Amino acid sequence: MRHGRKFNHLGRTADHRHAMLANMAISLIMHKRITTTLAKAKALKKYVEPLITRSKDDSTNSRRVVFSYLQNKEALKELFGAVAQKVGDRPGGYTRIIKLGFRQGDAAEKAFIELVDFDENMLKAPKAEKKTRRSRKSAPKAEAPAAEEVKAEAPVQEAPAAEAAAEEAKAE
Repeated sequence: MRHGRKFNHLGRTADHRHAMLANMAISLIMHKRITTTLAKAKALKKYVEPLITRSKDDSTNSRRVVFSYLQNKEALKELFGAVAQKVGDRPGGYTRIIKLGFRQGDAAEKAFIELVDFDENMLKAPKAEKKTRRSRKSAPKAEAPAAEEVKAEAPVQEAPAAEAAAEEAKAE
């Protein structure tokens, strides 16, 4: 029975799970994106986000705490260097999980997890308006000023015709 299990044990012993999550966190920090199963990606997100938050404060204590989780000097340099610099103003949500479908061999759900600020495709793409229920209500308000501008321009174009009609009336 699973009474009181608050997190996914991933079918592994505690030592195996901690080692696997540390290795995956190192790979994520070094490569900025990794492909894995959905369950492992969700577990990794809970594991690595507090480490990224800790990296914002570059102190000796923070480095020692993060090193106790990662045990990799190169990953530590990358995390406290480039990653901390990019996520410095972000309040949270440093990773993104995107589902990829099912693995053919065992039908496990695949996903990739990536660091949000390092996705070049998302940074280059123009920001689209978010589709929400409320956007339908606010959309006519956004279009209304454009309609007023057209109405404002229309009388300017009609004015010469009105002047010509007034001149014809005077001529009669």
